[in-house]
Amino acid sequence: MTTASETALKSAVRGRTLTVYLDGEIDHHSAREIRSRIDTKVFIQRPDELILDLSRVGFMDSSGLGLILGRYAKTAELGIRFKVVNPTPEVRRILDLAGVERLIRIETASPRPV
Repeated sequence: MTTASETALKSAVRGRTLTVYLDGEIDHHSAREIRSRIDTKVFIQRPDELILDLSRVGFMDSSGLGLILGRYAKTAELGIRFKVVNPTPEVRRILDLAGVERLIRIETASPRPV
């Protein structure tokens, strides 16, 4: 069982872009708190773009997929651009099987800052 405290969430703002870095597992035990924390950051920052960096997510189940799709819907409603970057091969497989790229931009970008 994973708790949200075991799934680290860091963020950085550059200009009007909010990047959220997730580290750990996204499952039904952690997704609700992660969702709340991301939504709070979006509400406070009011970015033009939200980027979700998944480069350090080792495991994601359908709750993680719901988390991503839900943030896409929320940002679309608010007129905020949204993309996912650097999914691990395991996470990318889930995103591909679900056809997420038909809705959401998925990119491999430069490595996450240390």
